[in-house]
Amino acid sequence: MGKFNSILEEKVMPVAAKIGAQRHLLALRDGLIATMPFIVIGSFFLIIANLPIPGYADWMASIFGPTWAAKLSYPVDATFNIMSLIAAFAVAYRLAESYKLDAMSAATISVAAFLLTTPFSFSFTPAGATEGVLVTGAISKAFLSSKGLFVALLFAILSTEIYRWVVKKDIVIKMPEGVPPSVGRSFAALIPGFIVLLVVWVIRLLVEMTPYASINGLVTTLLGDPLKLVGLTLGGTIVAELFVTILWSTGLHGTNIVKSVMEPIWFGAMGDNMTAYQAGQPLPHIVTQQFWDNFIHIGGTGVTFGLVLSMVMFAKSQQMKSLGRLAFAPSIFNINEPLIFGMPIVLNPIMIIPFVVTSIVTVIVTFLGMDMGLVAKPVGIAVPWTMPPIISGYLASGGHISGAIMNVVNIVISFLIYLPFFKIYDNAKKKEEDAMNAGKTKENIA
Repeated sequence: MGKFNSILEEKVMPVAAKIGAQRHLLALRDGLIATMPFIVIGSFFLIIANLPIPGYADWMASIFGPTWAAKLSYPVDATFNIMSLIAAFAVAYRLAESYKLDAMSAATISVAAFLLTTPFSFSFTPAGATEGVLVTGAISKAFLSSKGLFVALLFAILSTEIYRWVVKKDIVIKMPEGVPPSVGRSFAALIPGFIVLLVVWVIRLLVEMTPYASINGLVTTLLGDPLKLVGLTLGGTIVAELFVTILWSTGLHGTNIVKSVMEPIWFGAMGDNMTAYQAGQPLPHIVTQQFWDNFIHIGGTGVTFGLVLSMVMFAKSQQMKSLGRLAFAPSIFNINEPLIFGMPIVLNPIMIIPFVVTSIVTVIVTFLGMDMGLVAKPVGIAVPWTMPPIISGYLASGGHISGAIMNVVNIVISFLIYLPFFKIYDNAKKKEEDAMNAGKTKENIA
């Protein structure tokens, strides 16, 4: 372990430091961190709405009425479902700030550019209806949440770079002396803002002339179509999970994107297993929806429950100690956005490695364990994805202790893989804190 840590520190850390210091990556990470308070708040309400306790839903309905779950979704919509909007503002703000530009103007222009990329109509199927209804003149909240995050990040950078280019060319309106600075900055942003929105508008019109229909549709299709070739084999399962983790690593909701393509396959396999289980026949499939929800994504995508345990047990920096305590409760219910965007794992050259590797290793171990008959396959019971580990494995396997043991094995694998990487990252954070505290001490002495 010591030799491995030395290799990581000598070979990986220098490269990671150079990548991590890149201006645009810093802006992306700082911008995503700005979404963290809202994600934590949303996670709290999401847990309350999905507590996997028998009779809980009926008890809540008896107290707050049959619409209690819908009412709990309001805070979730106001936090989780504005993630892209916040990121569009914060990333542009940080990037403009690094260029020593007017960050507020760049950030507000970025928000307008992001909204301009978003479709102004969407369809949905009301409860009890058989046909969808087209809503025009409105933006679906899905595009303001993690579904639109990649587009928000992309256009935050694009709009700020265009803004910087225009300002650098001095194509701005200059107000006479004596005009309040805030008014002067507003007028200075007029021409850059117009050019940014003109460019984005043209891009949108061009994309709408293609079969993709929208910029979001273009991104989803280009990323989603390759997944259609993925089946229920071990190789296909590894590819699917690789897509999930890599997409999450760039800030895109990999789970939703992959599920949008693979969910029909997984639910079909789940139904086949349920039919066979009821008939007392051998289960035909290993990979079902529960394989992912209850065996692979323990603590959330990337099997991050082991990472949380590493943070709680071994963190030395105050930042990691605090984040570990904060992320522990959501992680029990398989919600790890506080880690992904708060640590962050997104665009973090050090933590992306175990994030991807842990997922692939647990997929292989779990699949082979079930294929060899050492672990009971998912029987088709729809166990909620928020069900805590060990309990979830036990229930998903139809009450087999081997399912619970498989959960424990995956947590141990996660812990062992994440630990050396986390220690390196934590030590770097500790050095940063020590340097900061030393600087403050010198200032106080002076």
